[in-house]
Amino acid sequence: MIAIIDYDAGNLKSVEKALKSLNQEVIVSRDSSEILQADKVILPGVGAFGDAMNNLDKFGLVDTIKEVTRKNTPFLGICLGLQLLFDKSDETPGAEGLGILKGEILRIPPKEGLKIPHMGWNSIEIKPQAKLFKDIPNQSYVYFVHSYYLKAQDEQIVAASTEYSTHIHASVESGNVFACQFHPEKSSDIGLQILKNFSEL
Repeated sequence: MIAIIDYDAGNLKSVEKALKSLNQEVIVSRDSSEILQADKVILPGVGAFGDAMNNLDKFGLVDTIKEVTRKNTPFLGICLGLQLLFDKSDETPGAEGLGILKGEILRIPPKEGLKIPHMGWNSIEIKPQAKLFKDIPNQSYVYFVHSYYLKAQDEQIVAASTEYSTHIHASVESGNVFACQFHPEKSSDIGLQILKNFSEL
């Protein structure tokens, strides 16, 4: 059973639909006991960092997420769900993130000829042995929608990166915690393979 955390922040249905197309049993929930009992947990998200943290707090999910990651349940953050795993973001100065991983969430710097938000397909440089990218060719294209990006403190946790105005840490893996800045549920067959790899962990 895979639990998708519902905290009123975006792309739940597309993630649920993608997992169901892989014949996974899925629940969408904000019930802490249901989430803690799940075999795997996904934190999706679109929207602003501060608003999302307020919602997680309001629904009593901050401690739930920390407990899930502590007890070695495979956990996947998607898009804003990746950013929330870190301490803070330029998007909402003063707002505290979950602080599960170390790094900075920075605004993508403006560059002539490039639009921000970064919206569209980009190829990713995949690290060998990255579990989320098993059977996925290096330089595969995935779908991004974001104005802020991760610069992880520890390069060792970076599983994939991309270039868009700057060097972007596009995916991380640390023990049982996985996250993608891009949207696997919108990334066609490559994205489905990523979700399949996660569901088979």
